[in-house]
Amino acid sequence: MLVIGIAGGTGCGKTTVVNQIINELPDEEVGVISQDSYYNDLSHLAFDERTKTNFDHPRAIDFELLCGHLQELKNGNPIHQPVYSFVKHNRTKDSILTHPRKVMIVEGILIMTNPKIREMFDIKIFVHADSDERLIRRLKRDINERGRDLNEVLTRYQNTLKPMHNQFIEPTKEYADIIIPNNKYNTVAVDIVRTIINEKLG
Repeated sequence: MLVIGIAGGTGCGKTTVVNQIINELPDEEVGVISQDSYYNDLSHLAFDERTKTNFDHPRAIDFELLCGHLQELKNGNPIHQPVYSFVKHNRTKDSILTHPRKVMIVEGILIMTNPKIREMFDIKIFVHADSDERLIRRLKRDINERGRDLNEVLTRYQNTLKPMHNQFIEPTKEYADIIIPNNKYNTVAVDIVRTIINEKLG
């Protein structure tokens, strides 16, 4: 199994890159694990308390569970990937049965902050985008898809997202094997990734 880690700041376009890679491979050969599924279970907290949680800090992620699940997949066993609700700021009772694939993509802003997880990646990719561009994308997504209001998103960006990005996410760029600039010219980088995948799978 080839494990690819794809990191980068919020709104950098990781999903686009993930989809570009997926589109190059047969359906049955590729699977995706999202870091967002592995936010800690906060059922013990009231909703108001959950909203105050710093979800952009590595402590917000259940890396132990993610690590265990990756190991299970590497061993050829299926896993039950948790499902997270951004509206409730908590895991749901659902899970997604995820089978091992020839290529497993793990994507998320904080995945390269954890040394144990980092070691499990065969290819480490960092998607880079201008901070203004990322803020605009984050605004659109949080307001349209996650029911947030403008002030809430901007306050969160200034107080949490930006400092956390500078402290934890941007420094992980140094671990990347490939840095993809998220603009219309990133097809070359995606082609290189595809070539590496094909060589490793070949």
